[in-house]
Amino acid sequence: MTPIFALSDRAISEMAALNPLLATFGGVPGHDGEMTDLSPDGEEARAAHERALLAEVRALEPTNEDDRIAKGYLEERLEAAGMRHDLGEWMAGLNAIAAPACDVRAVFDLMDRDGEQAWASIAARLRDLPATMEGLTRTYELGRSRGIVAATRQVHAAADQAATWATDRWFDTLVAEAEAADLPAAMVTDIRNGAEGANTAFDRFAQYLRGTYLPDASPTDGCGPERYRVAVREFLGADLDPQEMYDWAWSDFHALRADIRRTCEEILPGGSFAEVIHLLDTDPARAVHGVDAYQAWLQDLTDEALARSKAHFEIPPQIDRCEARIPPEGSGAAAYYTGPSEDFSRPGRTWYPALGRTMFPKWGDVTTCYHESVPGHHLQIAYAKLQAGSLSRMQRNGFISGHGEGWALYAEQLCDEFGWFRNADERLGFLGGQILRTVRVIIDIGMHLGYRIPDGTTLNDGTPFHPGEVWNADLAFEFAVKETGNTEAFMRSEIDRYLGWPGQAISYKIGQREWVAARAEAMARDGDAFDLKAWHTRALKLGAIGLGQLRAELAR
Repeated sequence: MTPIFALSDRAISEMAALNPLLATFGGVPGHDGEMTDLSPDGEEARAAHERALLAEVRALEPTNEDDRIAKGYLEERLEAAGMRHDLGEWMAGLNAIAAPACDVRAVFDLMDRDGEQAWASIAARLRDLPATMEGLTRTYELGRSRGIVAATRQVHAAADQAATWATDRWFDTLVAEAEAADLPAAMVTDIRNGAEGANTAFDRFAQYLRGTYLPDASPTDGCGPERYRVAVREFLGADLDPQEMYDWAWSDFHALRADIRRTCEEILPGGSFAEVIHLLDTDPARAVHGVDAYQAWLQDLTDEALARSKAHFEIPPQIDRCEARIPPEGSGAAAYYTGPSEDFSRPGRTWYPALGRTMFPKWGDVTTCYHESVPGHHLQIAYAKLQAGSLSRMQRNGFISGHGEGWALYAEQLCDEFGWFRNADERLGFLGGQILRTVRVIIDIGMHLGYRIPDGTTLNDGTPFHPGEVWNADLAFEFAVKETGNTEAFMRSEIDRYLGWPGQAISYKIGQREWVAARAEAMARDGDAFDLKAWHTRALKLGAIGLGQLRAELAR
């Protein structure tokens, strides 16, 4: 093992000890019974560790090509983490999808339930949860004392989420599972006591946010240029120009809207986009009925995608399995993926929020399944975990949104190219997903940087849309509902997400753009010798990598 790979292996072990929650999410064993210290001291310890690692890796010289790529990845990621820490983002990380409090709850979804030792880890983590939430509260108090605070909108969203979990007593579901597992009475009692403490901790956290934090929250939703610059680097792994991305997104938007119009005409001749969406969302024959049936349908779709993918991608047996799950109420509105453990004892899983529904229109979920499972996130993330011979442990366990979400959106495009969408309904779902991600680029950059809506902008019915006005949450909501076909409830959640997670929303379309451009360059270079399956294999073997490094490596 080279010194760079040895450093990477050691870094994963050290980071897992400093952040046990991250270890569980990444499938790194040995820390499932521990909680992350979310206090200011815990954050400073992790930042100091990252600074030391960066100094070490900069002093090392690569000995081969794998080393060179691994060093580039480590340097870029550690630099991005340092930028975020120095800006103080960790003191104001409040939102309802990717904040520390979300991780504290969601980590239990991924924990093993098989045997007394697994349940002992759950009990231990529950026991430590109240202290963890108290540490997180001290972190937010430090930020509040320094004037580094989240926006009012995010505080409300985070408080509502915490209150939902407390009021619904989500942690009591662990008690019910423990009782059903026929565990010793003393262990069930430990879990019951831990669940009571966890429910109380989240209730206390919600009260703190509403009563103490909220009066000092920022009335401004947008993050501004400096924070956005750091966010672009964090989520894209490249320093790209927001103005260029904003202008490009408008051209992509108009092309997609034209394709949507043509597809709507196939479904309901003469019908408007809104009328077509209404038909697809309300026709019982086009839907799955009941949560259990919905989960079963998603699993069948996932299994079919895995079988189909073998003609176009390398699918090793270790990743020829992906579970479709339904997360608890209170989760974000969007579907998501969690990767397998390092030893693949825990499989990759896709999660589709039910959002209180009992009827599930199918038209939009087919492309979402391809995005989250195969050939999207599951193929990319699980495949990288198998590359121990060429990727460092950091690379195998890493994720950069522009690279990963870009690949998943590119994977949806591939499914369209492969002809996997069986009818115009499913293809409209694909196009709707594409235009949603393009609209995200427009409104995320627009809201955070205060850009103006271009002159001549109209809605799809021809109505002028606030030309020359500065983007804000209300305008973004109106535009997104009309142009993406998503429900108002979903888009309210989405707007909150974009404003609470600057830069993440643009990573899908900008990442897809970079994957498509890299493929086009390879096709032009190789001509008739270009082999798509071989190119995908080479690209996926690079593992997680920033978009700047991705383009450079695939051009070699």
